[in-house]
Amino acid sequence: MSVTLADRLPDRSGKAGLRLWLKSSGYARRLLMGEAGDPWVSAPAYLAFFTQAHGLLRPDVAVIEVADLYRSWIARHPELVTEMAAKRRAAWPLRAMLEAEGPRRLLAEVVEAVAASLRGQAPVVLALPAPRQWLAEASAAVGRPAPDDGDAVEDAAMYLADLARAVSSLPVGGLLIEAGDGDLGDVEAWRPLANVARHYRWGLVLRHSGSGGRLNGEAADFDAVIAAVPPAAAGAGGRDIGPALWGDAPLSPLAAGEFYFAEVPPGSAPEAVLENLARLRA
Repeated sequence: MSVTLADRLPDRSGKAGLRLWLKSSGYARRLLMGEAGDPWVSAPAYLAFFTQAHGLLRPDVAVIEVADLYRSWIARHPELVTEMAAKRRAAWPLRAMLEAEGPRRLLAEVVEAVAASLRGQAPVVLALPAPRQWLAEASAAVGRPAPDDGDAVEDAAMYLADLARAVSSLPVGGLLIEAGDGDLGDVEAWRPLANVARHYRWGLVLRHSGSGGRLNGEAADFDAVIAAVPPAAAGAGGRDIGPALWGDAPLSPLAAGEFYFAEVPPGSAPEAVLENLARLRA
């Protein structure tokens, strides 16, 4: 069953929706598999990992960290790096990586398995690095500096959109783009990703983890924006309360159209995590 993230988001008119969005893959991986554990070796292995993590933390959104899948695949299949280095075009390393058949097939199997296990209880969201960030990471994998031109970023956004279309027949509910201050000037170049989300009626969410840049009118392009101070122009606001939550600071109540977001520090003690989540849910 496909559950659309957009239908689960609260809105400024006061409609109730999801309350807690957790980013917990690093913490869950260390806790359940150890520092060297890799849940991405197969879809059954990932499902076993996901089921344990989701049952332990009970977030309102099921997030699949797509970049982690590709990092694992490259570590286990170094021949892909050779293909990524085969051409000198600025965006070729990312294109070759994202078009590779093996990781695409694994992503499809993971999405299908996770959605089937959830049975409509939570939307399945694909988390993607902002195009400029993933472009730089793919270039670094083949020993090249990060491209610094707008055309390469636009190309990167098209390749990410093509990856999303490749799983469009599966029960995906939304896309999350994770961005820092240096990515906010590229929002218009992300149009291919926004078009894919709109076409398939997925939710489109931006997480801004930086501290200096600010979104203005561009926030209206997203169904939700996650930030320390979410912009009012966004359809819904994800209030990033991580520092306050893990620092035992007081938490202010949610306003209309808001939900809590927190990234669980990978090195956290399980008892402290569960205590703070109980405090938040109370």
